[in-house]
Amino acid sequence: MSSALVVPVGIFLGSAVAVIYFGAQLAKYGDALASLTGWGRLFVGSILVALATSLPELSTNISAVRLTPPNPEMALGNVLGANMVNMFTLALVALFFGGKRFLQQVVPEQGYLIVLAAVMTGLAMLFAAVRLEVAAWNIGLSSVILLVVYILGMRVVYMKRPAEDEDAQEAEDTEITLKKAWTMFSIVSAGVVVAGFFLAYSVDQIAAITGVASSTLGILAVSLVTTMPEAAATIAAARMGAVDLGVGNLYGSCVFNVSILAFADPFFRQGILVNQSEPAHLVAGGMAVVLILLGLVLILGKDRLHRLILWGGLLAMAGLYLAGAVMVATLGAPEQNDASLAKNQYMSLNL
Repeated sequence: MSSALVVPVGIFLGSAVAVIYFGAQLAKYGDALASLTGWGRLFVGSILVALATSLPELSTNISAVRLTPPNPEMALGNVLGANMVNMFTLALVALFFGGKRFLQQVVPEQGYLIVLAAVMTGLAMLFAAVRLEVAAWNIGLSSVILLVVYILGMRVVYMKRPAEDEDAQEAEDTEITLKKAWTMFSIVSAGVVVAGFFLAYSVDQIAAITGVASSTLGILAVSLVTTMPEAAATIAAARMGAVDLGVGNLYGSCVFNVSILAFADPFFRQGILVNQSEPAHLVAGGMAVVLILLGLVLILGKDRLHRLILWGGLLAMAGLYLAGAVMVATLGAPEQNDASLAKNQYMSLNL
């Protein structure tokens, strides 16, 4: 490893561990708040836990666009890459916890949330490709549309929640009081924000030193770290038999991730955030939409499809993610080579 990489890689590893730890704590205290306040499972999974575990993405994206110079490519890559990773997580967890048996525990009402995740991700891809230059106070029209669709879509999801969610679930025996839950939730939220800043800073430095495209690092590296809380929460939910909570968390996170582009846009003062796209972003976004819709087909067909077909579909989801990751890495490689060549030429001129 180059000596220049030692410090940024050390910061990256330290901030990555912090993001994973604080993100897991957010899920823990967010779930405690849900139990103590009496909110239903669908609300907990798709809104509260999804929002809590997506705070690393929010923190990292805002930090990325506030760097000097800003790094919007990494922010956009983090969002689309995170949606890819969430679907990869769904496939692996479903395979590990029984395949068809796992999917049969998912209520069909999750379909509304899954469609919203596909629509939000598809809109982000569309805006990234079209690059609308309509803005007010440096906030893009595309960001406003994404935020409106998010709010209206989540309202539909809440209204269409399963009937059993109307009644508050009994709070589990716990020593956590409501006051303690809110206090700890706030503390770990602050920890996520701080860790997210250093995560964005370190990846930006690694990209500058190695020449690897920031979009590639955002899609492949940062997204893996910032989605660890979602993975941890989903695995925990599956282990305790709350499959709906885990699946709602993953798809709810996909929805909220795209809305982060709207929340981060005001902090990016050099244009419209979603317009700063590269080919790798379009590949990641397209693959995320395909994976989200494939998950929808498997969940809606869980009772009609043979278990081998469901297993094959889950394996296909995992394989498609890996194929998408290879494509993204390939798109980032030429930039790395060009940067290395430029660096060598610069060093030659100074010798």
